[in-house]
Amino acid sequence: MTWQPQTLPHDHPPVRSGGVGVLLVNLGTPEAPDPGSVKRYLAEFLSDRRVVEIPPLLWQPILRGLILTTRPKKSAAAYAKVWTEEGSPLAVITRRQAEAMQARMGENVRVDWAMRYGAPSIPDRLDAMMAAGCERVLLAPLYPQYSGATTATVVDKASDALKAMRWQPSLRTLPPYHDDPAYIDALALDIGRQIDALAFEPELLLLSFHGMPERTLHLGDPYHCHCRKTARLLEARLNRPGLRLRTTFQSRFGRAKWLEPATDTTLEEEAQAGTKRIAIAAPGFSADCLETLEELAMEGKEQFLEAGGEQFAALSCLNTSAAGLDMLETILRRELSGWL
Repeated sequence: MTWQPQTLPHDHPPVRSGGVGVLLVNLGTPEAPDPGSVKRYLAEFLSDRRVVEIPPLLWQPILRGLILTTRPKKSAAAYAKVWTEEGSPLAVITRRQAEAMQARMGENVRVDWAMRYGAPSIPDRLDAMMAAGCERVLLAPLYPQYSGATTATVVDKASDALKAMRWQPSLRTLPPYHDDPAYIDALALDIGRQIDALAFEPELLLLSFHGMPERTLHLGDPYHCHCRKTARLLEARLNRPGLRLRTTFQSRFGRAKWLEPATDTTLEEEAQAGTKRIAIAAPGFSADCLETLEELAMEGKEQFLEAGGEQFAALSCLNTSAAGLDMLETILRRELSGWL
């Protein structure tokens, strides 16, 4: 049933109800590019048992005694390279995506945004939505490819928030959209536009997805398969016979074996094999962030050029591009069907 106008008795207290909300959610970011803020962020992120699947009795001493005493300073320096006057790129872009969706959806839908780790938090924004009368909420994790460490942990956090509510909203979750034609079309259109605008013609388009430990694949996580399918569909949709494509995985952490091939290793191997011109895209990220702006655009470029490459371009994520916003509106409206 869609929203119905209230017909309350004249002496009834005001009630906000019947509304529909959309909560866009991305991974998270520290509040500032300094070691203290990064330490708080990493402590929350790396304590999530879906992110690090090591028993807490073994993991927490390593996390508290080693990682959180050494990594925050290094990570803070990396964040400082990409920080903007408005704040973290990931938070700024996600907020702008929410604002754009609010303008497109109109007054019948309340669109908000949250970070899985850090602020604004999922519980805070769900509380705000209920206070504003949103009895139906579409939870929209902005991860095209499903993983237990991304999409599932967003649902976990939202479920924890619902446990504390006496009056809970009805909740829907945006499914993974790794093979959605609207998503593949948006990627092809935006990546193609960026390639055509380059001052050189790349020999290779590297599609870099965030890495995961290989064991997650063997345990049944579909992430690897989703990434590979996105890459396959995107290559077909781009239809550029003269452009070679490769799929890689970035951001390895720790000693465990991760999904391969690794982005950094591939960049060096390609340069050493004679590839001179590369463009790199990150289709698994809905918004530019540390991993795309620093790890790929800065470190990746340095690795490629030092290994013998000559021209390198890191392409932007969909962000608030026309193609990206059109795609996001399409899939959100589809999932809101019956509520509007």
